[in-house]
Amino acid sequence: MNKKNDIVSQLQTPKSDTEIRQVWRHLRCNRMAMIGLAILTLFISCAIFAPLLTPYDPTKIELANAMQNPSAENLLGTDWQGRDVFTRILHGGRISLAIGFISVSIGLVVGVPVGSLSGYFGGKFDLFIQRLIDIMIAFPGILLAIVVVTVLGVGVERVMIAVGIASIPIYTRLVRGSVLSVKEEGFVAAAKSLGIKDSRIIVRHILPNCLGPIIVQSTFQVATAILWAAGLGFLGLGAQPPDPEWGLMLSRGREYMRAAHYLTTYPGLAILLMVLGFNLLGDGLRDALDPRSRKYR
Repeated sequence: MNKKNDIVSQLQTPKSDTEIRQVWRHLRCNRMAMIGLAILTLFISCAIFAPLLTPYDPTKIELANAMQNPSAENLLGTDWQGRDVFTRILHGGRISLAIGFISVSIGLVVGVPVGSLSGYFGGKFDLFIQRLIDIMIAFPGILLAIVVVTVLGVGVERVMIAVGIASIPIYTRLVRGSVLSVKEEGFVAAAKSLGIKDSRIIVRHILPNCLGPIIVQSTFQVATAILWAAGLGFLGLGAQPPDPEWGLMLSRGREYMRAAHYLTTYPGLAILLMVLGFNLLGDGLRDALDPRSRKYR
């Protein structure tokens, strides 16, 4: 029996090392994807090493240096409380990336198992789950996040939970559709005929073949989560002062747009570039992970 199980596993599981090399080779040939990867590498590196790249405290108030224009000492100027804008943007990247990755992780942890079970077993369970998802999808994602934040309260941690909950229906529907397609393949029927448990079939045989769409969607979803978090921060429902969150910086800086446009320009550019980086990388991964696209390269 163990020998038969290994045979089924080998038939349906791609050679991981070879597959990864193929994906990387095709991704590397995509110039726009490489630009997106370079942008994200820069932002992530700056976020990790932010304390080493600037000597200033992102929350320390120095009114004597308030509203200083960009200079050699303060690369992007200072805000109305004398805080260095460049420092706050670097540290704000930490908050935005944390919100993006953690909220997507919440969506994955809940959405993938629920979508897998719903698609595999079907029946009344599937019907019940999909009606719940329909109710959640009836609300636009950002609106659902606002509702959750209103219930839970404001703050970075609550924003992560709110955006994560808003991501659950996206992953549930995506994984369910992928499972419905994969479970019709011959290797799944062979595994069932050998008496392999349903849980093992889902984890070992079906989900590995659904990783491509999940990875691509996660890349796009991180960008969406960053945008939603910035929107919540702009509305005053996300991070609270003195946190250097980009959406909050945009909201507070708009009062000084005529006198100091850089207070909104640079945080806005940071949001734009990071979201652009994730979207470019996601487009490249979508093509690289799709065998049909590889034929034309």
